[in-house]
Amino acid sequence: MRKIPGLFLALTLAFACGPSAAQTYPVKPVRLAVGFPPGGVNDIIGRIVAAKLSEGLGQAVIVENKPGGNGVIGTDYVAKAAPDGYTLLIGTIGTMVFNPGLYERLPYDPVKDFIAITRFASGPLVFAVHPTVAATSIRELIALAKAKPGQLFYGSGAAPHHVSTEWFKKENGVNMVHVGYKGGSQSVMAAVAGEVQVVVSSIADVLPQLQAGRLRALAVSGSSRSFVIPDTPTLAESGVPNYEQLVLWTGLFAPAGTPRAIIDRLYGEVSIVLRQDSVRERLAALSYDVGGMPPAEFGAAFRAELEKWTKLTREFNIRAN
Repeated sequence: MRKIPGLFLALTLAFACGPSAAQTYPVKPVRLAVGFPPGGVNDIIGRIVAAKLSEGLGQAVIVENKPGGNGVIGTDYVAKAAPDGYTLLIGTIGTMVFNPGLYERLPYDPVKDFIAITRFASGPLVFAVHPTVAATSIRELIALAKAKPGQLFYGSGAAPHHVSTEWFKKENGVNMVHVGYKGGSQSVMAAVAGEVQVVVSSIADVLPQLQAGRLRALAVSGSSRSFVIPDTPTLAESGVPNYEQLVLWTGLFAPAGTPRAIIDRLYGEVSIVLRQDSVRERLAALSYDVGGMPPAEFGAAFRAELEKWTKLTREFNIRAN
C-alpha cells in the first residue's frame, strides 16, 4: 500500500511531461525529408516553407533530400523515425496516395505510419512534348500515338505522373512506353534532350523549358486553366474528361505517435507561413494554390484520395516499373 502514493505521483508526472515537452518544442533543428532530388517542385516548396517556418519555431528547419523509388526511400525513412517532431515528411500525392496502388508491397503505410498535419499547396499536371513531335494538341497526340503504337516514349519522375499517363493511355486506347526517372526535373530534362518525346509533370518543373521553346505544352489537368500558362487548355476542354479533380499536392506529415500538442504547434506555425504574401507569391509563380487545411480535414481528404486511386490503379493493373 505504501507504494500506491509513489505510483500515483509517477503517473501524474508522466502525464504532465507530455504537454511540458510540447511547450518547449523545438529545442533543436527540425528536419524535413523529401523523397525526391534537389531542384524539383516538392523540394522547392519544402524549402520555401522551411525558410519561414524556422523563424516561427525559433530553430533551424532543414530540408533533407532522400530520393529514390518514387519517393519510397524518403517516406519510409520518416515512417521509422522517432515520433518527437524533429523528423518530418514533405509528403506528396505520389508518396501518400499513388504508391500504395503501384507497389505490391510498401515498407510504410500512409495511414497507419503517419499523422497528416497540413497541405502546403496544390497544382495541375501538364502534358508536354518535344518540339519535333507532330502534335500541337492532346487530340493530335492521341492520333499520333495510335498511328505509331509503342514508338512514342514518355517520361515521368513521380507516381502521379506515371499513373495519370497510364490512365490516359488506357482511357484513350494508345500505347506509349514508360521511362521512369528519379524526379520531375530529371524527366523534363530527358524530354528536352530527346530521350523521350512526351513528359507529364508539374508546371513548375516544365515552365522554364516551355518559356525557352524547348518543350510544347498540350494540356493541363484540373478544372480550370493555369494562370501561368493560360493559353494551354485543360484536358477536359480538349475532349479528354475525368482529369478535373486530379491535381498534385505537397504537404506535411509526422510519424505516427507524435504528440498532439506538437502537431498543433506545427500546424499553427505553417498556417502563419502560408498566409505571408511573399510565400503565396512564390507558390503562385509555381502555378500552385496555397493550402493550409487543418490536420483532420487534410487527413480525411488524403485518405479519400488514397482509397479512390488505389482502387483505380489496381483496376487498370498499373504497376511501378
